[in-house]
Amino acid sequence: MDTEIIKTIQYCNSLTRYSRRKTREVYIGDVPMGGENPIRVQSMTTVDTMDTNGSVEQVLRMVDAGCEYVRITAPSIKEAQNLAEIKKELKHRGCEVPLVADIHFTPNAAELAARIVEKVRVNPGNYADKKRFEEIEYTDASYQEELERIRSKFTPLVKICKEYGTAMRIGTNHGSLSDRIMSRYGDTPLGMVESALEFLRICDDLDYHDIVLSMKSSNTQVMVQAYRMLVNKMDEEGFQPYPLHLGVTEAGEGEDGRIKSAVGIGTLLEDGLGDTVRVSLTEEPELEAPVAQIMVDRYDDREQHEEIESIGSVDFDPFSYTRRETAEVVNIGGANVPRVLADIGHLNAQDYKDLKSIGHFYLPELDKWKMNDLGADYLYSGKTPVPFMLPNGLKEVLDYQAWNEVSDDPNKLPLFTTSDYREQTKRHEEINFILTSLKELDVAFITLLEKDTTAVLILQTDNQHAMPELRRAFFKLRNAQVRTPVIVKRTYGILSEDELQIHAATDIGGLLIDGFGDGIMLGAMKAPEVNAKEEMATLVSLYNNTAFGILQAARTRMTKTEYISCPSCGRTLFDLQETTAMIRKRTDHLKGVKIGIMGCIVNGPGEMADADYGYVGSGKGKITLYKGKEVMKRGVPSEQAVDELIEIIRTDGNWIEPAING
Repeated sequence: MDTEIIKTIQYCNSLTRYSRRKTREVYIGDVPMGGENPIRVQSMTTVDTMDTNGSVEQVLRMVDAGCEYVRITAPSIKEAQNLAEIKKELKHRGCEVPLVADIHFTPNAAELAARIVEKVRVNPGNYADKKRFEEIEYTDASYQEELERIRSKFTPLVKICKEYGTAMRIGTNHGSLSDRIMSRYGDTPLGMVESALEFLRICDDLDYHDIVLSMKSSNTQVMVQAYRMLVNKMDEEGFQPYPLHLGVTEAGEGEDGRIKSAVGIGTLLEDGLGDTVRVSLTEEPELEAPVAQIMVDRYDDREQHEEIESIGSVDFDPFSYTRRETAEVVNIGGANVPRVLADIGHLNAQDYKDLKSIGHFYLPELDKWKMNDLGADYLYSGKTPVPFMLPNGLKEVLDYQAWNEVSDDPNKLPLFTTSDYREQTKRHEEINFILTSLKELDVAFITLLEKDTTAVLILQTDNQHAMPELRRAFFKLRNAQVRTPVIVKRTYGILSEDELQIHAATDIGGLLIDGFGDGIMLGAMKAPEVNAKEEMATLVSLYNNTAFGILQAARTRMTKTEYISCPSCGRTLFDLQETTAMIRKRTDHLKGVKIGIMGCIVNGPGEMADADYGYVGSGKGKITLYKGKEVMKRGVPSEQAVDELIEIIRTDGNWIEPAING
């Protein structure tokens, strides 16, 4: 354990050196997790568990895609019984992937499944408790009585798992905390942790230790804080270092699902936490494992990264969100939302239409500019200014020498290197960007920053372990009490779209989760060589959208509608992907509104946690609609449900009519 970690934040081996937390090895069938084993990848089936052949075919596709464990829902006795048939047919087909039974509400199904499959997953919030969204005052005595009731319900499963050598995941979900936990701890990371520890203490008393734990939430800040706190509390109570299953619940689809998953999961992987990963996408389950594998593969040789100086004493709380206090420079820092600085240095922009890739559209028939919700706040064009007038309010950042030649233009702003900033005296009167790195943050430079109320740092790194080096720089500024705003810059080589979104969301998302960063700048190391202009425009658009996606996923700037949709499973009562697409089409202009789309009541009002509105399957062809956690309408026919959902949003005062294009 590095000396830089003080007791109050002890949740990982180091904040600056990649060191994976050493956990207990737990066997799930013949595939062990934790210890010295690689980080495992898993997913969950979406076919009805009673459809044996359909389930088997899907499991085989998932295994081919890279799944090392496969989870299958068992909501009742009949599904738990059919796990034996699924397992038998898989074995007949030459597949012995470990199976995990997913249990909610039904201890008898769990007890049966534990005799059949290699692992069971139980949710402490609904295994022995029922969620009624009631606030109940418990005395210490009545609270203890409830704990004894839980013990009596849970103990039989523990004994069966111990007898059969079956592993267990104690999986807390933010949105399904019991009323009892909510009454004492609230809707908090601490409540999530305590919910799991209640069950873990029972296992420990019964000398059962084949345990994996998870702390899932659709809110990445809550999720990260809960996992960190879980590790801290387990150490405090002297528990064995059990493996961690990482995941963001109901991350969504497409780029939103990938970015959100990477912000939550990647932040923890960077700190050396996590022994298995499941990415929850509203897509076919075989598409999840490759996304998870991209996250995991980054850590194959991460321990060989360039050494980062130790932090020393730290005034920092990793279990709650506090944004670093900075001065306001124009519209950056202070209480402003983080800004996006689009890098078009390789784009060679020559015409108005070249800015559509960063969310700014010129309408020639009206001779006006239009900006969408992902319109960049600043653009960086490098050594050559754009040869046309920019939209009102959009400022162009140029390398210092280029800016020096056009410094009389109020819409042009300088970007200094650290050495230029030390040597040159000419400054913009309002805002000056400085490209710097951890190594350049010496005492003399920091002294200059303390005196300059116009400075904005653009912080970059070439370290393979990028996030901790960037975080180290933030701690250096924090410890020196420097309030200069910081935009985080990352550049990448040739990556696939999935790789770019995941790498960038991991490198920058963890900083935002910890309250560090007043903006994002993403760019390419060089322009593509073939069809350079067209390819570069596509790349710039991808980088710009990714930057906004990271800010939204980290809950630091909401620029679009957020969809909290479950990844579908055998319990789902409608076509989740089709329904999500339909709802998105009607509502994706509602900036900042959060809509939960859940396939069944298990993933219903609880799992969507902090959604503003909810669309939940409640029977075949029937939908229950929510405002927050309050049921607004039950049994709505599915063909009318989207219209009824919109009417609830309208009545609540949050509906706006979509803009008409053209």
